[in-house]
Amino acid sequence: MPQILVLANVDEDTTSPVVYREGISLSDLESDHFSGQLVERVGWAVLDADELEHKEGEDSPPSTN
Repeated sequence: MPQILVLANVDEDTTSPVVYREGISLSDLESDHFSGQLVERVGWAVLDADELEHKEGEDSPPSTN
């Protein structure tokens, strides 16, 4: 089954955490209600990933360059 993944891009030395994962089938997209809810869930996941990325930047020591 195809999947939708949203990953946060964090430190290059670590594996990017999966913020959102959902299996989806083509028939799921036939429902306008399901499609709308899916877009909403993906949007929330993108916001969460963005917050993680910015949090990682704040936690890292300042660059000395």
